[in-house]
Amino acid sequence: MRRNSHGIFATITASTLLLGGFATATAQAAPAKAESLYAPSALVLTVARGEDPLTATVERAVTLACAPTAEGTHPDPAAACKELAAVQGKFAALATGPSNRTCTRQWDPVVVTAHGVWQGKPVQFSTTYGNACEMAGSMNDNAVFAF
Repeated sequence: MRRNSHGIFATITASTLLLGGFATATAQAAPAKAESLYAPSALVLTVARGEDPLTATVERAVTLACAPTAEGTHPDPAAACKELAAVQGKFAALATGPSNRTCTRQWDPVVVTAHGVWQGKPVQFSTTYGNACEMAGSMNDNAVFAF
């Protein structure tokens, strides 16, 4: 410790000098420990109003974890995890297929998104539909976005 010209004790460290005078505390992070033999599968799923997933207004959102057991705030996590496993976590495969619904051509866009991790790999998925009827028809009433 050093006494400055005003009689106040001060400690100057290299990190303080490097960060422009702001004192910082550095902590050594403990190595991550595996809690499970399963690769993580944890997602946040949303349905939002708007064209752009970054600016759309979220109307509904749920969490879904699939390993080692199906859980989360999703109303049917077991069915949703089973569907995702069937398409190997490829959300675009859930959103394809012909619609058997007759929908109006009203433009009221709906965006569905999935963000998180599927079997240890990052997931970022979004797709926009012209309206909620088109979304329901395109999804063929799958369990993943049925919330």
